[in-house]
Amino acid sequence: MSDHKVTIIDGKAVAQTIRLKIAAEVCRLSETYIKVPGLAVMIVGQRKDSQSYVNMKRKACAEVGIKSIDLDLLENVSESELISKLICEIHELNANPYVHGILGQLPLPKHINEEKILTEISLGKDVDGFHPLNIGKLAMKGDWRYKVESLFVPCTLKGCIELLTRHGITIKGKNVVVVGRSNIVGLPVSLLLLKEDATVTMVHSRTKEPESIVRNADINIAVVGQAAMIKGSWIKPGAVVIDVRTNAVDDPGKKSGYRLVGDVDFQEACKMAGCITPIPGGVGPMTVAMLLKNTLDGAKRVIEG
Repeated sequence: MSDHKVTIIDGKAVAQTIRLKIAAEVCRLSETYIKVPGLAVMIVGQRKDSQSYVNMKRKACAEVGIKSIDLDLLENVSESELISKLICEIHELNANPYVHGILGQLPLPKHINEEKILTEISLGKDVDGFHPLNIGKLAMKGDWRYKVESLFVPCTLKGCIELLTRHGITIKGKNVVVVGRSNIVGLPVSLLLLKEDATVTMVHSRTKEPESIVRNADINIAVVGQAAMIKGSWIKPGAVVIDVRTNAVDDPGKKSGYRLVGDVDFQEACKMAGCITPIPGGVGPMTVAMLLKNTLDGAKRVIEG
């Protein structure tokens, strides 16, 4: 019988600690300047995972005192009509002095050019860090935390780094394998890990023998968006597993009709990994916490000058 023990990284607990500090700072701004941070959250369509995250973000705003401006759009209109509507709404939010952050929930419907929409968001309000210029800055050399003060680093990436750091997991010099190369997480997290002095390998749909590559990783970052794709046999004994992407799978036993799982087969992975994030309760809450932090930072730059 194996005596292997795995540490479950509790993102929910870490996020709550961060959120308490944010709430205190929002309260200070309110008392000192009679102003609070404002976050506009836009969602297009009815994707289950996106709806889940947006609801979390809106609830989190209320809990820390950030004003949430909600914008829900239907996707069953023409591409030109939807793009025109989105751009119009974004321009209004860019000009609104009470809005300090604008978040367009990704992914957008397939018929929408994401870059075209993201480019319209003001750099100073791009709290999700997905504006092409913000992503481009991640590729520039330098310490992302200190030398590029105006940069909003994408929330999920910041959340991953924060979880590793707070659990005493060294990134510098480690072999890190990122499974998935999306513009949303895979590519930018690889750039950020390089800034942390990791040796980074990316695994994607055209990679040959992905299992053998993943098995050499000290740290695995799973961002591919395929439920339970990464099996326990893929994982190096004692490795750190950060499971990022949330996938909705049908489950008639649930009231909602579905349940949320990660890219990693959690039960199998627990038999091999040294540390692992669960879904839900791992990276998701940290993404929300970092969104609140970015919104607060954006508001402080405007309110406090």
